[in-house]
Amino acid sequence: MIILHGLLGSSRNWQTTGRDLAARYHVLALDLRNHGNSPHAPEMNYEVLVADVIAWMDRQNIARATILGHSMGGKTAMLLACRHPERVERLIVVDIAPKDYQWIAHRAEFAAMHELDLEHLKSRAEAELRFEARVTDWAMRKFLVTNLERVDGGGWKWQINLPALTQALPVLEATPLKETDRFDGPTQFIVGGRSHYVYSEDHDTIRRYFPAAQIATVADSGHNPHMETREEFVRTVFAQS
Repeated sequence: MIILHGLLGSSRNWQTTGRDLAARYHVLALDLRNHGNSPHAPEMNYEVLVADVIAWMDRQNIARATILGHSMGGKTAMLLACRHPERVERLIVVDIAPKDYQWIAHRAEFAAMHELDLEHLKSRAEAELRFEARVTDWAMRKFLVTNLERVDGGGWKWQINLPALTQALPVLEATPLKETDRFDGPTQFIVGGRSHYVYSEDHDTIRRYFPAAQIATVADSGHNPHMETREEFVRTVFAQS
């Protein structure tokens, strides 16, 4: 199983759930470009993300795998499955649909990150306090500061490529799928019941691109069921495996 994280995330977000999923899979969680420990690059769109994953699979001699993607990683996984179906044993998409998301652009979060004075910042806790004016959700504030990294000699830097991600937001918000895209293989969509990313009216769109899709709802979860309701999320993955 290859896991692809969401925007501003990294493989670290999947360490605990990845260990649980390892009961049935050999789990490999990647850092997508401009995130985590992966290289920074000015080009940021779903086509290059898919190409990165395929190139990595080739280097690892992985012919086929279960591909699990969350949010931005879910869009990457959908495009990979449609364009390279021979590489996908099973597709699992977590709390995202094949549609545009211009209404949820994380503008406040990106503005807060750009405004942060990294040179004089003392701690991640201080960064959280400075985010409060723009980012009201405490969990989101904690999530954002996981991307801060200490600089040798003092100060902080963003581990993510903040300029490239900011410029790419309009592309990342849109669906990468074309009308002709389709994946007929085993597919599971896992949706957070309290999330605003996937609604019942999206189910027909999902099945137009993914005719074999099974859609499961984790009732008590928001956008991050792998963290908010981890045990139920893992049971849901295993129920269709």
